Amino acid sequence: MRASFIPFLKALILLIVSAYALPAAAQLAVPAQGNHIAAELVAAGPVVPGEDLDLALLFRPEPGWHGYWKNPGDAGLGMELEWQLPEGWKAGEPLYPVPHKLLVAGLMNHVYEGEYAVLVPLSVPTNAAVSNIVPIEVEARWLACTDQICVPERATLTLRLASGQAPSDPRFDKWRAALPPLLDQKASFELTADTLRIAVPIPASLNLVDPHVFLANEQLVDYAAAQVFRRDGDVLVAEIPRKGLAQGAEGLSGILKLDDQGNGITFEAVPGEVPTGGTIVAGSAAAGLAPLWILIGGAFLGGLILNLMPCVFPILSLKAMTLARAGESQAGARREGVAYTAGVMLACLALGGLLLALRAGGSEVGWAFQLQEPGVVVALLALALAITANFAGLYELPSVSFTRSGGRSSAFATGLLAAFVATPCTGPFMAAAMGAALLLPWWEGLLLFAALGFGLALPFLLLGFVPALRRLLPKPGKWMDLFRRVLAVPMGLTALALLWLAWRLGGTLFAVFALIVALAFLGILILIQRRQTRPWLVAAPAVAVLAVAAAFVLPHVYRPATVSEESLLAAVPFSEAKLAEARASGKPVFLWFTADWCLTCKVNEGVAIEREATRDAFAKAGVVAMRGDWTRRDPAITRFLTAHGVAGVPLYMWYAPGKDGEVLPQVLTPDSLIELAS
Repeated sequence: MRASFIPFLKALILLIVSAYALPAAAQLAVPAQGNHIAAELVAAGPVVPGEDLDLALLFRPEPGWHGYWKNPGDAGLGMELEWQLPEGWKAGEPLYPVPHKLLVAGLMNHVYEGEYAVLVPLSVPTNAAVSNIVPIEVEARWLACTDQICVPERATLTLRLASGQAPSDPRFDKWRAALPPLLDQKASFELTADTLRIAVPIPASLNLVDPHVFLANEQLVDYAAAQVFRRDGDVLVAEIPRKGLAQGAEGLSGILKLDDQGNGITFEAVPGEVPTGGTIVAGSAAAGLAPLWILIGGAFLGGLILNLMPCVFPILSLKAMTLARAGESQAGARREGVAYTAGVMLACLALGGLLLALRAGGSEVGWAFQLQEPGVVVALLALALAITANFAGLYELPSVSFTRSGGRSSAFATGLLAAFVATPCTGPFMAAAMGAALLLPWWEGLLLFAALGFGLALPFLLLGFVPALRRLLPKPGKWMDLFRRVLAVPMGLTALALLWLAWRLGGTLFAVFALIVALAFLGILILIQRRQTRPWLVAAPAVAVLAVAAAFVLPHVYRPATVSEESLLAAVPFSEAKLAEARASGKPVFLWFTADWCLTCKVNEGVAIEREATRDAFAKAGVVAMRGDWTRRDPAITRFLTAHGVAGVPLYMWYAPGKDGEVLPQVLTPDSLIELAS
């Protein structure tokens, strides 16, 4: 009874461990009989005393099933072996071929999807018997998975070894060739709180196509994060974001995949100096980045275009009128221009710095990540409603007025406000520049955010420093009141868009709650105006009470909405697995990433994507349409965007049959997709 209970207990423990190691979407299932990955133990040839003998564990997964490398990645289990060998014989460490990447439910796995062999060197003593050799036995345990279920499997494999002149197994030539050879030099590595940098000494002439590092050390890096490779002479530097679970390592080992043909090298690394700089390697996450000066220009143009967006243009227009008022001095105009610019750039740098810090801490966020946060959407709605009411003439506070002189402090505060309310709007040229900011060194990333802020602030700065431009502005008069009320319309539409976003993000109850908070905030502002003496004595406690109440109530009313937008193209929701399946079908694939708060996305969808002509062209060509909705935070989408050099939406990809994906322009023309499908 006791002997039969122990194997059962081992199987039960493996089953429990597997359940915690699998993706959230996976389900455990035990097959009625047999294994989904067949296993066989094979010897390279006959036994020769004193000479090592290679054994092979040959695995044959059923279609749709896969096994795991020794470090399985974010999910799965590595193989376990228990050997029963003749006295004096020893089994070495298993040697694996180069694994593949498989992303399932946002988790990166290191797998083998076809037939593969794991070689085990067997040390044979010099006094080994050459006849009547005791059979070799190994108890092997592994995990077999599909994209949906995982099954712990096991097998007891027995091998009777031959002796004498028995022929060698010719299959071992192919299996040995599939093993990545061990590099004859040690690599070096540096480990920081957010990045692992490895310097691998390989010739500069060695061709690399989509390189990737499979690290044997577990839980040290973020397996799904984009890896950046640079060449510095005969040294290849790999930069891999940290995961933060493992604290450190005295040594590293792993496999550097060289291409998609199964070629790679095994390396061992010790702590040491890693070169900085170098040339970006084609195929790495940062390979497609333009020179820094072009990226800075793109960020600048993106910021400049933001001034035309409905959430920024009214603020800029009315603030510009303050410089046209009679009696404004040249020095005063310059002071206001500089103060406004300082406010805008400070807000952009703070937002960019927060984004980079969150990513360094392991958060999967991208540009406009704040719009995926319910609390930020509520705050933006309150601000948009307050600005709309101000433009409509319901109240006016001199210290934050857009039409009266408030000096440098008012201009600085307006700059902060303009940059903050610009976040619901994204424009052309921005996605590539902001995506580069996530891949470049932090100081270069902040430089791009500063360029974005300077572009946003430039029109008002020029008005402050160029008198000729100010003279082009209409003189102040009664017309300004009418103009002010007209500009309340686009700001009101922005507030309505934010209310709609609140509904899409958190449901009806959350949208109602957001509107109540916005109205309460507006009421406090009106109260400030009407109180003649020390209004902040009343307003400060009221704002504090409102903020505390909102923070307490928000978690109880927020319910992630399940509303899904219908598509004329019958689009499939994005996942790495579905994308791989669609590409494997041999059909063209159109993949686009969007969000409810992305104005450029919605314009493109109306102009080029969600059209009957596009639907008909796609149906005729058999195009598979796939959509990634980034309205709410989605780590899998964030990683995909980062890997393609962008930090936010929109992103449009076209996959021709059998070819790599082509990144399409961020602004689509009405016939651009129809031409691709024809």
